[in-house]
Amino acid sequence: MKRAFVFILMAAAACSAAAVAQDACPRGTLDAKYCDRDGDLVADVPMTTIDPDTLIYSYTPLEDPAVYAKMWDRFIAHMEQATGKKVRLFQVQSNSAQLEALRSGRLHVTGVNTGSVPVAVNCSGYVPFAMMAGPAGPYGYEMEIVVPADSPIKTPKDLRGRTVAFTSPTSNSGYKAPAYLMETEFGLKPEADYKTTFSGKHDNSILGVINGDYEAAAVANSVLQRMAERKVYDAAQLRTIYKSKTFPTTAYGYAHNLKPALAEKIRQAFFTYAIAQDPDMAKEFPGQQRYMPMAYKTDWEMIRAIDAATGVTYDCK
Repeated sequence: MKRAFVFILMAAAACSAAAVAQDACPRGTLDAKYCDRDGDLVADVPMTTIDPDTLIYSYTPLEDPAVYAKMWDRFIAHMEQATGKKVRLFQVQSNSAQLEALRSGRLHVTGVNTGSVPVAVNCSGYVPFAMMAGPAGPYGYEMEIVVPADSPIKTPKDLRGRTVAFTSPTSNSGYKAPAYLMETEFGLKPEADYKTTFSGKHDNSILGVINGDYEAAAVANSVLQRMAERKVYDAAQLRTIYKSKTFPTTAYGYAHNLKPALAEKIRQAFFTYAIAQDPDMAKEFPGQQRYMPMAYKTDWEMIRAIDAATGVTYDCK
């Protein structure tokens, strides 16, 4: 009896300790790997941190990797000087590849597209802290639904029974926002009222509409503008049938398990960089002058609301 009683006490103590540990690690919607004790909705710095000799940096998948590889040269040199680390560019080919690299520890600093930010935060331990800004404030973009210039489709209502091209399920402008807006404003539900297809990237959707592969596509107009400026296509080939309100654009951040001193140096590398004085970046991001601080909890509230309204959950695998 005495032995059994001791066992019961030990079991009770273990359960109590587990309960205390669980209470000490609130996480909200974060994956079980992370804690959020300060309530900012992003992963806290863990007990064990890393201080890599080489930082791996990436930017969200875009239409022309060769162009963007050169564009980051000056900024990478600036980050190397600010951090005292080697910095290497890792060009990701898809949103899922980027998120997996971040979650597995193979990616340390990265720019994540609008719609993927909540997934990166909740599933990959991503800590977003900066976004581009111009004289008027944060850099933003609008979602546009485009069709061939000679298409009989005049408004989103005309998309009933047709096929709409999206980019990827995690993209805000490429899927989540248009699906939500088409349903709430025009009563069109995906698959029930129109068919969906996924192109993988915004440039694929744009060129697909131009080449007649897609009847319509939802894309970020920032990509439309950049491709038109580089003469990848003639703007007269497309027509916009819907334009959304302005959304926040790419967030820049780092892995939650970086050594705090290193994370602070990375933050300062962004905040001390003059985009307007970098000829390559100024060309690709016209009107943007600097990086400004952002807070995921407040600045991405609208994006999380769209996720909630459309039934998106952050089921990390």
